[in-house]
Amino acid sequence: MERWLSPRVGFALVAGLYLLSFPYHPGLRSPNELCRLWQSRAFVDFGTLHINGVLQQRGMVGDLSCTAVVNENGAARLAPCVGPDAPRSGVTARWYYPSKAPLVSVLGAPVYWVLTKFQGPVSEVSQVLWGRLFVTIIPALFLLVLLRRFLAASVEAGTADLFTLVYALGTMAFSYAESFMSHQLTAVLLFSSFYCAWKVERGEWRVWGYALAGLAAGAAVTAEYTGALGVLCVAAYTVAARWKKWGALGQAVGLVILGAAPLLGALLWYHAAVFGGPFVSGYKFLNDAAYMGWHQGGFLGIRVPDLRALGLSFFSPLRGLFALSPFLFAGFFGAKAARAKDQPFFVLLVVLLITHAYFTSSFTYDSWGWTVGPRHLTGILPFLILPVALAFERWRVSAPLQASILAGLSVSSVLATGLVAFINYVPDDVSSSVWGLAVPMLAEGFWPVSWLAAWIPNPASGALLVGLLVALVVWLSIRFRALGATPLLLGLVMVLHFGALRVLPLLSGDAQADARDQGAKRLLESVWLAPNGVPVPFSGM
Repeated sequence: MERWLSPRVGFALVAGLYLLSFPYHPGLRSPNELCRLWQSRAFVDFGTLHINGVLQQRGMVGDLSCTAVVNENGAARLAPCVGPDAPRSGVTARWYYPSKAPLVSVLGAPVYWVLTKFQGPVSEVSQVLWGRLFVTIIPALFLLVLLRRFLAASVEAGTADLFTLVYALGTMAFSYAESFMSHQLTAVLLFSSFYCAWKVERGEWRVWGYALAGLAAGAAVTAEYTGALGVLCVAAYTVAARWKKWGALGQAVGLVILGAAPLLGALLWYHAAVFGGPFVSGYKFLNDAAYMGWHQGGFLGIRVPDLRALGLSFFSPLRGLFALSPFLFAGFFGAKAARAKDQPFFVLLVVLLITHAYFTSSFTYDSWGWTVGPRHLTGILPFLILPVALAFERWRVSAPLQASILAGLSVSSVLATGLVAFINYVPDDVSSSVWGLAVPMLAEGFWPVSWLAAWIPNPASGALLVGLLVALVVWLSIRFRALGATPLLLGLVMVLHFGALRVLPLLSGDAQADARDQGAKRLLESVWLAPNGVPVPFSGM
């Protein structure tokens, strides 16, 4: 029995879920992913930054920018293709690009190029599968290694193991590792930047590690524009660690700039090449007029805080951070211990929470649609795990009741977010992502999609994923029990968490909630990639 409870088993279960799961449904035409995938194709097939040629081949997608080239008095200028500033005459060309930062598209290009050498024509599903594996999934698994090492410097090895695994499956990390998007990759890059700086400040790396920190920071901004907020937080860590050591601080800043310069320079060049100026992003040229208003006013659409957006981002049963991952709330109780352990890290935490709480409450909440959790907060989650782990270790000794509650919330978070991530596309009008969509679909026999479905159709291949998730829940429960958690209380907390996710939507009094849940479920069922008994055609596999 002891062999099955070793940390290797827990990490193997997580790796199996990350590597086997494939939540994708071509019928949804996922815009955030396809716009980047199409640009990867454009780099290889057409040698262009724009994606016009791919759009002609494979059809229009969303999340695009469009620049209209307007000839006026013999001079060319760029203008938006849609909206009030769209030109009515003199347009000589229209060029389409993803509205996103370009790093994910760039990283996907060599993956696609290799596929063309082995498969010939590459299907959309095959490109998504292999693109995710190398661009988002493998880096996400690498992050677990860094996080575990970071935690082990402050808490016991067993605690570090448990909360690394809870982070992996009990937060949005799993969902966005399984998407060809930038959110989890940004988390990887931001934490890598911090990790490099942390190793230098501990005296374990030479000061040149700050150049690596700068490289990762520059990559984070190139992957996702909002990654700049995370870079600001890592900078706060360095300033706090070297406060009043002005020579050492200047040296660190210089090395960070040196490391970040190549990628930031490439980003500025990209902006100038496609949008007409180094500091002009694609959000100025959005191809959908309905989305333009979300990015107007304030700074790129970031305005004054709104209590509705703040409350829904953290507590909504649809995608609230603390609703799906309630164990993270314990971090507030571990903040004091984190401050005692590492004062600069505590400064990072404070800046991290203030900046991102402001962002999530000041940007249009409704623009985060079809997502698991408040996706723009994905990058901050690795940093929140240490105070949670510290709270658990303190409570193990002084407050067993609280320790058992935290253990129950941790295991329940893994089950809740794991079930939702198996679907990974949650319509905005669902009442609860767990009870309004994930559980009903599973109950009706729509099993999760695994790439194993190419040979082993559902329900068998999907049941394997559910079995791995349940096995991890059981494994975590037993391990928490070994650290002092009361099994009965742990189970009761799980029941209460899932019960709250079920009851809260009912308390809203929304008479149409059930009808909308049913409509969302029927939509997902109509496009489900792996219905029972039907092999999934992965080209070249």
